[in-house]
Amino acid sequence: MDAQQHSFRLVGSYKVILASNSPRRKELLSGLGIDFEVRTISGIDESYPHTLRGEDIPVFISGKKAEAYRQTMAENEMIITADTIVYDNGRVLGKPKGREEAIEMLHELSGHAHEVITGVTIAAKQKTVQFASTSKVFFASLTDEEIVYYVDNYKPFDKAGAYGIQEWIGYVAVTRIEGSYFNVMGLPIQRLYTELKQFV
Repeated sequence: MDAQQHSFRLVGSYKVILASNSPRRKELLSGLGIDFEVRTISGIDESYPHTLRGEDIPVFISGKKAEAYRQTMAENEMIITADTIVYDNGRVLGKPKGREEAIEMLHELSGHAHEVITGVTIAAKQKTVQFASTSKVFFASLTDEEIVYYVDNYKPFDKAGAYGIQEWIGYVAVTRIEGSYFNVMGLPIQRLYTELKQFV
């Protein structure tokens, strides 16, 4: 069946815009069977007030991303923005700036649980919905050799917390997850599906 001709009419007459170049988010949204266009704006300020904690942080950032698109949106367009953070003992682990910071982050995550939180904003001209999804990820203890192997071979510098659960480290380190696996990949797709149904 041609998916382009038989797309699922989940979003009514809206044209869906995914504001992300993440291959993982594109793959997950494609799984819903809806047509969408990727549109990105570079240089969006992703800072946030340091008084924010937990779920409020990625929700705030996803909202800032949506606002950056609002001025150029057409009346029939719906934008989806998202931001994912790794939250460990009250500290945000963002994207590592290089090899040494990636190794340091993985040492910090080794042997205990952390939270992966994704904030999502769905915005149209006249309506905005925001939500967050949290998954608790349990890591086994990792050796120095395992951490260096992963960082040098997979170069996870574009990933919050310096890891991608769908990669080698997800196979060897993740002992269990409480919450959505897809959220850890970067988009809580079941929750997004529910919110999209209610949005239209």
